[in-house]
Amino acid sequence: MVLGRRAFLGTLLAIASAAILAVSPVKAAEKLNIVTTVGMIGDAVQRIGGDRVEVTNLIGEGVDPHSYWQTRSDVVKMGRADAIFANGLYLEAQLEELLLKLKERKPVILAAEVIPVEERRASETYKDRFDPHVWMSPKLWRQVVVGIQASLGELDPEGKATFGENARVYLAEMDRLHAYASEVIASIPEEQRILVTAHDAFGYLGRDYGIEVLGVQGISTQSEAGLQRVEELVNLIVSRDVGAVFVESSVSERNVKALVEGAAAQGHEVKIGGQLFSDAMGAPGTYEGTYVGMIDHNVTRIALALGGDAPERGMDAKLGAGL
Repeated sequence: MVLGRRAFLGTLLAIASAAILAVSPVKAAEKLNIVTTVGMIGDAVQRIGGDRVEVTNLIGEGVDPHSYWQTRSDVVKMGRADAIFANGLYLEAQLEELLLKLKERKPVILAAEVIPVEERRASETYKDRFDPHVWMSPKLWRQVVVGIQASLGELDPEGKATFGENARVYLAEMDRLHAYASEVIASIPEEQRILVTAHDAFGYLGRDYGIEVLGVQGISTQSEAGLQRVEELVNLIVSRDVGAVFVESSVSERNVKALVEGAAAQGHEVKIGGQLFSDAMGAPGTYEGTYVGMIDHNVTRIALALGGDAPERGMDAKLGAGL
């Protein structure tokens, strides 16, 4: 099996190498051709790069990056790119080996790995690994944005002033988002600040805003959700009178529905409080398809479902609207 995987990787690298050789050197007047893995990274690169970049994102709406395997066309795109921006921290687990091989031939930026180790959450599932969902903390994501700005400046020195101004505007939006999230999460009655979701993607959000986070699965969706874990969470939901649990856009609803059914069997009614964006943003062309919109949606839905006070359409009345 290992030899088969290595042979397959070798074939992909040969495809990528052919694509690299087929590309002419980038001229100063051309846009940087950037490939990103997940939408959160893509949003940051596009916002900072502006008109000086052309961004292609590989892993789209509703797709789980933990289990995503590259396609042949993905490999060609990565081979032709001037640079590749990924999250890193083992989020793109199935792509990691290919990304590290490509890094020997072209710039591959693992953007979230700028976060200092002491500020990362440890993974209980994988030894010496960390929780990759750092975008759930606007405070941490600021560091990722600053790192992306620096990387783009190295790739395109003539664009540094543009990148700096774009990053300033983007970071100001994040500061407003952090203030909004702090306010609406704090409005949830303290005893109801329990966030139960499909997998443990919201730990940084919980750490920042003082809400207990419990996932059926672990940090990676590749971890198994056993019957014992489901039973433990059902008992907790009943004993602590949890009123709402949440499904995720990129994870099957099956395990969360099992919690609802298990609680009902014990005479406790718990509702599904809404769908949250965990590992993927909303649809392209919508507000929720941006990083700010993604987090605005999440904290607004969480606050409203758990008894807090938040405007139905979010921080700037944009939820549910196009761009």
